[in-house]
Amino acid sequence: MGVTENHVEETEVFAVDVRRDTRGVVFTLRGDLDFHSVVQLYEAGEEELGTGRETGAVVVDCAHLTYCDSTGISALLKLYHQMSAQDGVLCLASVTDNLNRLFELTGLNQVFCLHTDAEEALNAHRHVPGAVASGADSAARTGTEHGR
Repeated sequence: MGVTENHVEETEVFAVDVRRDTRGVVFTLRGDLDFHSVVQLYEAGEEELGTGRETGAVVVDCAHLTYCDSTGISALLKLYHQMSAQDGVLCLASVTDNLNRLFELTGLNQVFCLHTDAEEALNAHRHVPGAVASGADSAARTGTEHGR
């Protein structure tokens, strides 16, 4: 009998770094956001947003996100709905080309506010009640800042 090789697919360890300042909260996602790691995003969201205190803009920084499956997209939509229910703003920043293409194909680029980086998103949405829910900021939604 020959020796069999066990192939284990390597994935990036996922982490959510949270930064709060006077303009809002930034969730920086690192690694692969998938079925196995999405609970970490849910927990960070609950810890920061479930308190009932005003958060200002909520920005999800995707600059270090290496992969996102349908479960990850569902988690982002859950955050969007949570912020909309609180009359708040959820923005995505530094969206990768692959994720942006997926958003374009699914129409989610019309749902999420997209910005080139977290600082731009924080400055653009210092807490504009109803901005996401009412369809304001269509330039940011279409990704025109990205030149795409």
